Amino acid sequence: MTEDPSTPSVPPAPLSRRRLLGAALATGALAATPAAADAAAPRHAAAAAYPGPGHVTGDVRMHDPSFVKRPDGGYLVAHTGNDLALKTSADRTAFSNAGVAFPGGAPWTSPYTGGARNLWAPHLSHHNGRYHLYYSASTFGSNRSAIFLATSTSGDSGTWRDEGLVVESFTSDDFNAIDPHLQVDGQGRWWLAFGSFWSGIKMVRLDPATGKRYDGALHAIAGRGGGAIEAPTLFHRGGWYYLFVSFDLCCRGADSTYRVMVGRSRSITGPYHDRAGTAMTSGGGTEVLAGHGGVHGPGHQDVFADTDSDILAYHYYADDGTALLGVNWLGWDSSGWPYVH
Repeated sequence: MTEDPSTPSVPPAPLSRRRLLGAALATGALAATPAAADAAAPRHAAAAAYPGPGHVTGDVRMHDPSFVKRPDGGYLVAHTGNDLALKTSADRTAFSNAGVAFPGGAPWTSPYTGGARNLWAPHLSHHNGRYHLYYSASTFGSNRSAIFLATSTSGDSGTWRDEGLVVESFTSDDFNAIDPHLQVDGQGRWWLAFGSFWSGIKMVRLDPATGKRYDGALHAIAGRGGGAIEAPTLFHRGGWYYLFVSFDLCCRGADSTYRVMVGRSRSITGPYHDRAGTAMTSGGGTEVLAGHGGVHGPGHQDVFADTDSDILAYHYYADDGTALLGVNWLGWDSSGWPYVH
């Protein structure tokens, strides 16, 4: 049922993907040698139609990838890591380490991270000659969190300027201010979707001139009654706004149960419904991609239009627990619902 915002629903700490990610980083479990998923391996019956990830090479170990196409060609990718990790690719196949956004650290995030340098779940975009980087600062299992903005004209390591706090959450709130995604609607208005666990996915309007909040309104657009939902991604196509989210659990290596779900709405602020007509604020979501064969826990997706196809990017775990980049083409059926191919 739809969550009551007056009754915060706090997830048990052991289920927090961020707590699990922190443990994995601390033990070095995410630094294992990459292992390619075996697309020919047996798949679960429910996921029999899912293809394997497309071929990628180079530095492809990452969590929470976000892509932006560079105006002069190629791609810039940001992902979770100390000081916010960056990658580049000329062809969406071969990826190279491009350093970090903040090589000197980001001390303004310390009140939310407890001094840790690991920053989470960025979203990259390019507007009016500048790259915009929204990113999360928090500690594992807590909703005392914040989303910040940085901008750069080149996107290169060390060129990012802190633009300050965008939205924050407190332990008294029923939402969690992490996992941002910026979307510009058909009228040119800017919106930021975000959220993880608690009462689910929220949205605020932004001022395009500053990238900060436009007003005090907070829209609820998806939730699972306190269950595992996070990582919103918005995509506009054919008069619909599609809301992609990740259900279930990240960051348990090959035991991860993350999966990509979607709903859609004619209005960017919702209501969003899945293919069966269930509201996403009542736990609805149509599955787009789930674990299969040697691909475990695919999620924290990014969706963007490219010259050859619309693209679904995500992270997943190989059999040895390594977190890897997945990239697939995203098709659309005759009813306008997305599928991976």
